[in-house]
Amino acid sequence: MRVLFVGCYELGHQPLQVAAPAGRLRADGHDVRAIDLSMQSWDPDLAAWADRVAISVPMHTAMRIGRRVIALMREQRPDVPVCAYGLYAPMLADVADRVIAGEADAALIEWVGGSHDANVIFLDRTAATAGAPLPARDLLPPLDRYAHLALGGEERLVAYVEASHGCAHRCRHCPVPVIYDGRIRVVAVEDVVADVAQQVAAGARHVTFGDPDFLNGVHHSLRVAQAVHERFPDLTFDCTVKVEHILGNPDLWAEMAMLGCLFVVSAFESTNDAILERLDKGHTVADEALAVALLREHGIEIRPTWLPFTPWTTRTDVQDLVRFVAEHDLVGNVDPVQYTIRLLIPRGSLLLELPDLANRLGHFDDNRGAYPWAPDDPAVDVLQVALTALVEGQMAAGASTDATFAAVCDACGVDPRLVPVGSTEGRPRLTEPWFC
Repeated sequence: MRVLFVGCYELGHQPLQVAAPAGRLRADGHDVRAIDLSMQSWDPDLAAWADRVAISVPMHTAMRIGRRVIALMREQRPDVPVCAYGLYAPMLADVADRVIAGEADAALIEWVGGSHDANVIFLDRTAATAGAPLPARDLLPPLDRYAHLALGGEERLVAYVEASHGCAHRCRHCPVPVIYDGRIRVVAVEDVVADVAQQVAAGARHVTFGDPDFLNGVHHSLRVAQAVHERFPDLTFDCTVKVEHILGNPDLWAEMAMLGCLFVVSAFESTNDAILERLDKGHTVADEALAVALLREHGIEIRPTWLPFTPWTTRTDVQDLVRFVAEHDLVGNVDPVQYTIRLLIPRGSLLLELPDLANRLGHFDDNRGAYPWAPDDPAVDVLQVALTALVEGQMAAGASTDATFAAVCDACGVDPRLVPVGSTEGRPRLTEPWFC
């Protein structure tokens, strides 16, 4: 069978969600090709070649691109079955022939073999079995086309792997619990190390562990980090960890630093405790400050992600968030786009369980893949639009992080002379700013 895999967008990384199932299908004897639309243009010749097309949609942006890909396939090859797979696959059930979410690899193999099983979500445990075929990264553009680590004036190629899938938590705004419902599936240590090895051979000097939360299975993840460090002691890494796991494992961070951890991405989201409670984040604003301090004790920086604009946000909330960033010396740790993020509420979101949300929602928008919503104060929407235009303009002009931060402060009505405690430049970061 000739199978075309289509990657749409995976946060600036070489798409593991394409490479992994492509490697398994190739090992089963299928003729497999791939295209990554975040780096490459659509190729009609590949569509003409394919017997089946599998589209990876692990996030909202990818889902919207995937919808356009399906439309192209219907125009060019209406006879070719199309499968969408990934966290956002159920959102494409109206246009795809098959949708698969969860642990999709085995179900994809069955689909390519002719299965028409109607199940959408698969949560089998095959990911934990060692000896899986290597992800077929040779089918994709090389690592130098993707996000780099920026550190000390240089840029390094970045490997991307996952030690686990799913999440043990059920944050209401997150797409992961909609599919995994508080469960995780670990990837065998040997398989993670083998994938790191092939990326190191391609030039990688840093690893991003892309698990929704690297410490969901803390003992497993530590074994993975130790095994990677033992094999490649000069590699550095970053990972994503919830605030409550940062604080709940205080004795872990000295070893994590020794193993090469440069920074931790953590979804702070808000500096309003009431909003954090609505999102079911499991932490408070005071906890956020403690997490910054704890990691810095061990020489590890934190890169918070934010969700400044929600249905409950006030202008004061945005001002408080900006002040928090300055007061905790995080200006250099926050990509300016984070000051503009607006809550997405897709179909099936756990946020829809909140009784005070219904009167703020409009009718579902299929093209956007989300419910429109309005804040209580229309001026908040005006501010979000203004900040988006401001940040985009600053980025296009090549403005420095501190200059952009000062402009954001001014737009929010915060004194732009608010000076951070420490350096605003030189903090370790990835060159792709879209963390989520």
